[in-house]
Amino acid sequence: MVMTSVRHGLLTKLLHAGLLLSVLWQLAASGLVERPKASQPGNQFYEIHEIVGLVTLALVLLFWIWSAVRRRETPFTSLFPWLSGRQLKAVAADIGAHWAYLRRLRLPLSDIETPPASAVHGVGLLTALAMAATGAWLYTQSIPSGLILEIHKAVSNLMWAYVVGHAGLALVHQFTGHRVLQQMFGSTSDAGQA
Repeated sequence: MVMTSVRHGLLTKLLHAGLLLSVLWQLAASGLVERPKASQPGNQFYEIHEIVGLVTLALVLLFWIWSAVRRRETPFTSLFPWLSGRQLKAVAADIGAHWAYLRRLRLPLSDIETPPASAVHGVGLLTALAMAATGAWLYTQSIPSGLILEIHKAVSNLMWAYVVGHAGLALVHQFTGHRVLQQMFGSTSDAGQA
């Protein structure tokens, strides 16, 4: 199994928490949003949705930049293993190792960063970027509609699946004794600054 120690610096933790909160707000409050129509403006939740959406776009862009320049954390290339044959082989080998754990009704250790976990995080960042970027485009429209709105809605469904899956697996790990929540949101005193 290809693994590296998980050490998240303060900036990664802050960006992760900011994205978590902004994406959760956007998803949870989306049912309350009433878009503007030709004869009436959007409701207050629509206006909040726009503002939080722009904040989300800024956070995800900062996260992308940080992921590309940071040195002591998950390498940028690990987030996108499909761009490298070597990275893809590492993901495939690690999935096999994960399968061996699961057959014994165990979870792999959580104090390590595995190629599949990194790839999943890359998919989450791509999904957040697509959702925020289409939302930003819609922000420029007086009455949002058309293909970009449909893409925005479809990507938000993917984001729901990602959030439920990602958070669900984090909770499974946490309840089985792995300290994944402390690793991502706990003190950085022993993690070092990346």
